[in-house]
Amino acid sequence: MTRVRIGSGAGFSADRIDPAVALLRDGDLDDLVLECLAERTIALGQLRRRLDHEAGYDPLLRRRLDALLPDARRRGVRLLTNMGSANPTAAGQVARAVAEAHGLTARIGVVTGDDVLDQLDLDAPALEDGVALRAHGPVVSANAYLGADAIRPALTSGCDLVITGRVADPSLFLAPLAERLGWRDDDWDRSAAGTMVGHLLECAGQLTGGYFADPGKKDVPDLAHLGFPYADVDPDGAASFGKLPGTGGRIDRATVREQLLYEITDPTAYATPDVYLDLRGVHVEQSGLDRVAVRGASGRPRPDQLKVSVGYRAGYRAEGEISYVGPNAAQRARLAGDVVSERLKGHGLRLRVDLIGTLPAPVASGGPAVDVDPGESEIRLRVAALCPHQEIADEVCGEVEALYTNGPAGGGGVRTETTEVIGIVSTVIPRERVRPRLEIIEVGGDHAPA
Repeated sequence: MTRVRIGSGAGFSADRIDPAVALLRDGDLDDLVLECLAERTIALGQLRRRLDHEAGYDPLLRRRLDALLPDARRRGVRLLTNMGSANPTAAGQVARAVAEAHGLTARIGVVTGDDVLDQLDLDAPALEDGVALRAHGPVVSANAYLGADAIRPALTSGCDLVITGRVADPSLFLAPLAERLGWRDDDWDRSAAGTMVGHLLECAGQLTGGYFADPGKKDVPDLAHLGFPYADVDPDGAASFGKLPGTGGRIDRATVREQLLYEITDPTAYATPDVYLDLRGVHVEQSGLDRVAVRGASGRPRPDQLKVSVGYRAGYRAEGEISYVGPNAAQRARLAGDVVSERLKGHGLRLRVDLIGTLPAPVASGGPAVDVDPGESEIRLRVAALCPHQEIADEVCGEVEALYTNGPAGGGGVRTETTEVIGIVSTVIPRERVRPRLEIIEVGGDHAPA
């Protein structure tokens, strides 16, 4: 194959779906990647799976597949995603149900093996603080960052949809590029080039101006209709990035260079499961309107160890809010915060007390313009704490609610919530102790585009 066009259909779990639908419909793609997993989202997935062993995959999985899978099969576009999150096996069954509901034929590849909890050395230090993993709290999950080599068997087996759990973000893009262009896993410069393409595309709308926009300083046209990016990648790894004509946003040297350095700790040796990426020789060139050419990545042999995201039970988060309105609102809200802090002093908690917003008092619609007294305002008091037990978290919320009649005048609109917290730290594990597995699910009869 002489050139591959690969698109980005999501950059995080709650990303918008419409731009991905448009890119699939009009982008003339070979592959579309939905990157929806982060340390926070896989921790939330582990929470859901603890409550229901059939849960734990991305909550938007069905909606995304309903919107994308039928058109992808018609057009022969492969979909790859890490929306399996904490439960790729269950996600594969959701994908089967979606394909069957639409009357599609499909081969679905489910990649597992990132769950390494039974391989974890709990006395190993966390990368963040050097403290043993077991000292942080009861460990409930450990997910290794798999690489492109874990995904390629699904692609060479003819899968139309590949669902993974914890895979390094750029590896989701490197795998289809390497498979289509015939790159070897140990071709470090091409692996580096594909990793760079993946790194630029993995956050979707960030490359086209989302998260880049800063009015008056870094203006982005028609941000409300932001389009998602794609890349045309040559066999030598050179890539040209663009977006659909008529969509909002911008792609230029500024947006590309900003994304290129996003979350890069060492630009001379960005470590992934596939390669050490060296960005020092990279050239970024504007080649047209919303068109940028990028080339020059180089690579060194991949690490012998894989990073592992470790989840542990970190207690419960309590959050309570109440509003105060009118004259002296800020002072009453501040007093309410002091009252709650005093009443909870005996628990030894570190409370966070915030006053949110100082808004002018509303004026009746159509009324005359008036000078507003700075004391005429609306203030939202927020009290939050991380608690060792749910009972204490419930007590924090109870004290906020008690402000209705046991605090300053005029409080209302109370909202409270307690949630279990899964803390996240990182460690490493020898590569040879991680064994990726592939399950293939066949849907329908003759395996051909629907």
